Amino acid sequence: MSDVQENSHVENTHVENSHQQQNETASNQYDLVIFGATSFVGQILTTYMIEHLGTNGDISWAIAARSASKLSQLRDSYGDSASQLPMIIADSHDEASLQTMCEQTRVIISTVGPYALYGELLIKTCAESGTDYTDLTGEALWIKQMQDKYQQAAQASGARIVNSCGFDSIPSDLGMHRLQKQANEQFNHPMPHTKLRVKAMKGGASGGTVASMIEAIKAAKADPKVRRQMGNPYLLCGKDHQYQQKASSVKGPIFDPEFNSWVAPFIMEAINSRIVLHSNALKDMAYGSDFTYDEGVLTGRGFKGRLAAVLSTSAFGALAVGLFFAPLRALLEKFVLPAPGEGPSPEAQLKGFFDMRVYGADNDGNHLMVKVTGDRDPGYGSTAKMLAQAGLCLAMDIKKEDQSGGFLTPSTAMGDTLIKRLEDHAGLTFTVL
Repeated sequence: MSDVQENSHVENTHVENSHQQQNETASNQYDLVIFGATSFVGQILTTYMIEHLGTNGDISWAIAARSASKLSQLRDSYGDSASQLPMIIADSHDEASLQTMCEQTRVIISTVGPYALYGELLIKTCAESGTDYTDLTGEALWIKQMQDKYQQAAQASGARIVNSCGFDSIPSDLGMHRLQKQANEQFNHPMPHTKLRVKAMKGGASGGTVASMIEAIKAAKADPKVRRQMGNPYLLCGKDHQYQQKASSVKGPIFDPEFNSWVAPFIMEAINSRIVLHSNALKDMAYGSDFTYDEGVLTGRGFKGRLAAVLSTSAFGALAVGLFFAPLRALLEKFVLPAPGEGPSPEAQLKGFFDMRVYGADNDGNHLMVKVTGDRDPGYGSTAKMLAQAGLCLAMDIKKEDQSGGFLTPSTAMGDTLIKRLEDHAGLTFTVL
């Protein structure tokens, strides 16, 4: 899930009080920079960082965006507590400004999307400069395109590029990591047959998320090759992946006997499953070459559960059709969907939550379950905390010599270390049941 970059005037100045900050950063680089701090998620993320770390602690950080006035307004909104928070002016289409930003920090957290429109130059700059990077993209095709273009550069420079560090796809990826670790401890082998089921969830959508979905649908509509790529569950694994089982997904109402419940498709499965499958490939098929994974939403038992699954599937299909055809899409954007920069209120974020179950079974009848929960609106309040802790984990916990550069996933880049951070500081739990 990503947020739309503000439509504001591009500033020519790259750093506020440039002479002073150049002197400061020459001897004291920032540990991380939030790029897109004035976006919807960026503001939530900045608020969390101020509350969690303050601005004068042992960890040095800065906020960045392309509008100096909006950035100043954001900083001023926090009062004296953030008056010394450094600001960097950078534009996603100005490579020089991105280079200046990357030179000042160890890690970039980017909330500037849709990433297919605004993300490539920053990936390029990070990959070439050796700057670590995290984001919250759910755009699998864009990740693949960036892999193809900049994997070698990132490996050469040591840049760890870790996409999808929000609700998509940390609960899925780290939930599976936790389940497979338990399986190896308990049974001395991984669980090859796995799935995730959303038991309960409360949260709203933002205009940025919708904009990312629309851009993906436009790309698929315009190019048959893109449509084929987007339908490939092994998109991120490369052509030489060693999977032996054909991946499947929940495309309509099904009954799940392990959960004794009807199941409907889960909108985030398209990105989550690709991240999980990619993690297994990056781990040299540690989950097994016969590993399978799918995701769905539990809708309940009996007739009511089946009806809920049918209605949910129908609503999902209607939204996809509406976004595919331009006239219907225009009506949805005007009357139904949130506009860029809009999203759940702070009150709604506090009332939001998610409860997911990662299930695994082997061929001998053994099975395991991991419960993954979050205490805020999943896509925004909780995502901001996940994204912050992922950036901090890369900056403070994962040494360059311990993790080589390249395009990674949350579990392959940070694994247990990030799980601990999320449980200690971000309101998530990963509990073996």
